[in-house]
Amino acid sequence: MSAVIFAGPSLPPKLRPPDPRITWLPPVRQGDLYRAALDRPAIIGVIDGYFETVPTVWHKEILWAMAQGIHVYGAASTGALRAAELDAFGMTGVGRIYEDFRDGVLQDDDEVALLHGPEALGYPPVTEAMVNIRATLAAAVDHGVIAPTVAARLTDVAKALFYKQRTWVTILRVPDSALPRVALCAFELWLATGRIDQKRVDAEALLHGISAHLSTASLPLQVTYRLAETASWNDARRHSEGVNRLPLRE
Repeated sequence: MSAVIFAGPSLPPKLRPPDPRITWLPPVRQGDLYRAALDRPAIIGVIDGYFETVPTVWHKEILWAMAQGIHVYGAASTGALRAAELDAFGMTGVGRIYEDFRDGVLQDDDEVALLHGPEALGYPPVTEAMVNIRATLAAAVDHGVIAPTVAARLTDVAKALFYKQRTWVTILRVPDSALPRVALCAFELWLATGRIDQKRVDAEALLHGISAHLSTASLPLQVTYRLAETASWNDARRHSEGVNRLPLRE
């Protein structure tokens, strides 16, 4: 059995354990998952994906892959969004972020968005994902570093920022009378060791789940739906098949 996992900053190359059963590919774009499914891996994992500058992964290419018997997992970022939307059809969601989108606690795509550097540098994050900000502030409250009211106000400040501007430096420098400087200084000191990367936690949980799945004699996925072979879908497939396959990255 083999697996393909699309990942970027949520689980950078330096944190990926060597496993000959797993092929790692860059963050998924529209058509990438369909092309990966043509090789019939047992499992496809979706962690990170591109959006805004390029078309994002189709729902239908995921549905098509599952209809071919391929188990599709999602977590952490784009994968969590798609899993929350498609779990009723058989996609397997993993982690807190997926659960929050599934349960309606989170609804906005910008919750998982961030800027990051290129693959050659290991996808270093430039900004902070809102889901990580929420997790970090919750941990700070649990550890008694800041009061719940301060955490709630910092959450509002961060959420009001465009995702490309979300950094702790920017958040903590916003003038606000509801944010006492003493509390912010204490939080900033704690942040050096207390920061929570929820996206990474969930991505590692997905990897653990896929590794366990690969170690079992699992049957191909059986779905209950029939995928409509529409003209637009067939056109999209032909276009995707005409694009060069992604190079495999172990």
